[in-house]
Amino acid sequence: MREFPYRTALVTGASSGIGEGFARRLAAQGVDLVLVARRGDLLKQLAAELESSHGVRVEAMPADLTDEGQLAAVQERLIDPARPVELLVNNAGSSDSGAFAELPAERELHTAVLNAVVPLRLTRACLPGMIARGAGGVVNVSSLVAVLPKPRSATYAASKAFLSSLGESLAMEVARHGVHVTTVHTGLTRSGFHEAAGVAPDTLPKINWLTPDEVARSGLEAVAAGRPSAVPGLAYRIRLPLMRAMPRSVVRAIVRRVHKA
Repeated sequence: MREFPYRTALVTGASSGIGEGFARRLAAQGVDLVLVARRGDLLKQLAAELESSHGVRVEAMPADLTDEGQLAAVQERLIDPARPVELLVNNAGSSDSGAFAELPAERELHTAVLNAVVPLRLTRACLPGMIARGAGGVVNVSSLVAVLPKPRSATYAASKAFLSSLGESLAMEVARHGVHVTTVHTGLTRSGFHEAAGVAPDTLPKINWLTPDEVARSGLEAVAAGRPSAVPGLAYRIRLPLMRAMPRSVVRAIVRRVHKA
């Protein structure tokens, strides 16, 4: 990677998985960090490890981003003029597995808020300062399912489609100000996310899975280069344009066969 252009970063969902991958990559680049996640014990352990290993400053900020007061506190940290954050990584997310009509409505709203509304609010909080400084970056961790129907994960797919569309539009709005917004379209990644969503690993495709470090590397290289999109993994880089180009009737037929929907 070329010399990394950002000196400070805030990463959400940083206590494990892809968020931890971003935190480790950034710390190795000498970037001071603000790490946000619900699991404060894991967050503090990671912060101490990164400070010791890389000599960077790491602030652990335990927060449930679906709680209004705690989200507001993270927004305030983002816009603190005395401690400017140059890069925001919107990684926190959630999903459930099951038929939409049978899943708890409150849980589906939680998924929609965490995957779509929270990144919107955090990005809206930090962009004005970045534009005023003439520099800054935002990385949104989305998914390949943003371009697909996804039976049994309908809210997750819809919220990622929102996030991808938002990121692409914002990238066009702010590039002229020296600010870069990059959307990372991940494929299947060994991060513990699917197990947390209630999906048994043996029901998932037997393909070459990505690692959190691969996803983080792809996203950070893209935002450093000012690219609006990143797709980790060669196989997924081939698949994404094909999925976008196929007629939707064909896409639905393929998804129906895969999911037996």
